[in-house]
Amino acid sequence: MASTTINAPRDPNTLSNYNNFLTTHTTAHFKIDFEKNRLEGNVILKLISISDSETKDVLLDTSYLDIKNVSLKDQTLSNWQLLPRFEPYGSALKISLEKEARKDEIFEINIQVQTTDKCTALQWLTPTQTSNKKHPYMFSQCQAIHARSIFPCQDTPDVKSTFDFNIRSPLPVIASGLPTGISKDTDRGSDNGAIETSLYTFKQEIPIPSYLFALASGDISTAPIGPRSTVATGPEELSASQWELESSTENFIQVAESLIYPYAWTTYNVLILPPSFPYGGMENPIYTFATPTIISGDRQNIDVIAHELSHSWSGNLVSNASWEHFWLNEGWTTYLERRIQAKVHGEAQRHFSAIIGWKALSDSVREFGEGHEFTKLIVGLKGKDPDDAFSSVPYEKGFHFLWYLERLVGKEKWDTFIPHYFTKYKGKSLDSYDFKSTLLEFFEGDKVVTKKLSEVDWDTWFYKPGLPPKPDFDTSMVDTCYALADKWKTFDPNQGGFKPNPKDIETWMANQTVVFLERIQDFSQPLSKEAVHTMGQTYSFTTSKNVEIVSRYLAVGLIAKSEEVLQPTAELLGKVGRMKFVRPL
Repeated sequence: MASTTINAPRDPNTLSNYNNFLTTHTTAHFKIDFEKNRLEGNVILKLISISDSETKDVLLDTSYLDIKNVSLKDQTLSNWQLLPRFEPYGSALKISLEKEARKDEIFEINIQVQTTDKCTALQWLTPTQTSNKKHPYMFSQCQAIHARSIFPCQDTPDVKSTFDFNIRSPLPVIASGLPTGISKDTDRGSDNGAIETSLYTFKQEIPIPSYLFALASGDISTAPIGPRSTVATGPEELSASQWELESSTENFIQVAESLIYPYAWTTYNVLILPPSFPYGGMENPIYTFATPTIISGDRQNIDVIAHELSHSWSGNLVSNASWEHFWLNEGWTTYLERRIQAKVHGEAQRHFSAIIGWKALSDSVREFGEGHEFTKLIVGLKGKDPDDAFSSVPYEKGFHFLWYLERLVGKEKWDTFIPHYFTKYKGKSLDSYDFKSTLLEFFEGDKVVTKKLSEVDWDTWFYKPGLPPKPDFDTSMVDTCYALADKWKTFDPNQGGFKPNPKDIETWMANQTVVFLERIQDFSQPLSKEAVHTMGQTYSFTTSKNVEIVSRYLAVGLIAKSEEVLQPTAELLGKVGRMKFVRPL
């Protein structure tokens, strides 16, 4: 009688039975069809059985896919079915093998598939929706559980696979793998005749979870921004994007390497997407997908790159085992981003960034409610869509937990733990309990640190909703912002007293202006319409290309019910898709 191995799945947001089978390699063959707005082709999943004779059924995640055929070793399988849809997770694809799988038995399942118009991972843009209006564009966004709407997979961060990409398109392609070749041919499968396409191939030899599967195709040009970095974007935006990023990217990489260990992915590149991209950035390996709002002509918004670069270690190499422990991805990444800022700009900058983050965290807690489940560090997501829990909480509350531990342990000793942690879990996934045990184990030979860690209230940090304890911030960079805001509180353009001058803010970083404007947004009494007009003209907010600043200024105007900001607000909302700016306006 075969022994029974129980492997309890840690991720409640997948329908796959990854406690019985694990995907070790994925080969994706897709044609990008811009006429029908779909991908079509096949994926080959290499699976290994990790249980012994427990089941002959392989369950994979799918969502709104058109499955054409399933085969094993070139032999078509007839015994497969899409199970009834189970919201919000899609429809499990059940594939029945001939007999129960033995432990370590390997299977290669070939699935012919095409996406549908209900695919939640792909965005298709017509030529008129792009900047030069010449060609269509497509990009993917698979986090958190949307890869299953592109191809059947074990759509959980607790499973990591190497990848081969073979992508056919009439336009240049970018993927989350290293490019291995381009070959041209003619696609005769189109309803409208032959179309010249190219086959773009990529290889990802570092195992990644399905949410990091990424594709983009469109009128894309590239330029170097460092010795191991490239920026890709539309031809008309290339020069500005190169200038914005070339001064800092390599420096960011080197600082991150000094904190952790050498960059593992060979090249670090940035794809500047069309304006409809809803996020600041997405940390796809090899190519960060980034919002065009970071290209502001002043190099003031490139800390997004420091954040996404930090994901090359936190999230991409070392991943949360489920979205319930999302803070392990984003809290660590925010912490590393601010360590990079401190190294580049000084420790006061880290505090300044943390103060901005504290406001974002406070806003999220207020919007959810103090006692809401989604304001905990570890959230319960059984039966829930991880996207519904998305907020600044895992970023900022996670950061504050790690910053608290740094101050508790002492920075010098804490910095010895960082590379250990990222080495132990390199290529793996973990949960919060793994993190806790690893930290305690690492310092168990240090009696002083062990005593300090024994005082940590782990249950409160992990499970208590609401705000964490507020640290004592270095407020040197925000004090001037608050002082100027206070002057505007009583400003009357028709009376004497405070006279606004462009010199008020000429030495500020853009984020200091953001803090100033957010302070004004919180006034109990809105500014007068005249004050809004004077502010916009004096500080050139009305002509700024920095969306971080412009969006906050427009919000100040909207609160004041100023008619002159209505048209600029409508124009901004028509051009920018980033949720950070769209939702408040």
